[in-house]
Amino acid sequence: MILPKIRDKRFITVRRGGTLTDEDHHLLAIWAAQCAQHVLHYFEEVCPDDDRPRRGIELTQAWVNGEISMKQAHNAAFVTNAAARDVSGAANLAALSAGQAVAVAHVAAHELGAAAYAIRAVMAATSEDNKEFARYQECQWQRDILPEKIRDLVIDDQHLRNELCWFVFNC
Repeated sequence: MILPKIRDKRFITVRRGGTLTDEDHHLLAIWAAQCAQHVLHYFEEVCPDDDRPRRGIELTQAWVNGEISMKQAHNAAFVTNAAARDVSGAANLAALSAGQAVAVAHVAAHELGAAAYAIRAVMAATSEDNKEFARYQECQWQRDILPEKIRDLVIDDQHLRNELCWFVFNC
């Protein structure tokens, strides 16, 4: 479980009584998609003919561009996550990262799911003695690409939900 029991109003859109602007919601989705894209190769190496995770990442951008509705993105998350059922290890975690990225359109707080699963994918693809270094490196890369406008929000969210996200955000 990566979502808190009580939703953080900072990740609820203004239209629904929260404080999240559309611009920041879009930035969260783009960042989540970048996290998923960074590890997508783990899935594609195992399932080169299955485009569901890649398509999920592409649909994240399509939602940001206004080309598909939130409901279409939400439905795409289920299709993208289904790809994870067919594989294990880093490939499974990479597909889950892509599913979380496209789910950001529906629930902005899925942004950390995309990031956490991406970190876990890198760790799963790494030898046991390098897992912590790989975790740190991926977490730091994700922070380095965070847009300045949402940087404090995401890093604070990482601190608040680190325990729910398998403690992957200790960087």
